[in-house]
Amino acid sequence: MELATRLTELVSRTQKHREVLLTEQAAKTALVMPFIQLLGYDVFNPLEVIPEYTADVGTKKGEKVDYAIAIDGVLSILMECKPSSSELTINHAS
Repeated sequence: MELATRLTELVSRTQKHREVLLTEQAAKTALVMPFIQLLGYDVFNPLEVIPEYTADVGTKKGEKVDYAIAIDGVLSILMECKPSSSELTINHAS
């Protein structure tokens, strides 16, 4: 199945369940992990998708991000997740 089609299906499913994605954990399980997997990463391989990674970036020295993605052993993507009920602000960008 084509990536665009799978993304469209994930968006549709997420919109249907938005009202129940009220916790960060629910959002990670129903939206973020399927999205990471859809992009081709192995969410069950802790060397590739690293949960609760301590990241020293921005103003958040020593704090954890929800996921780090390593490509060939090199950290490439950091992800911080929030529940669907959260309004994102510039403070979340760090």
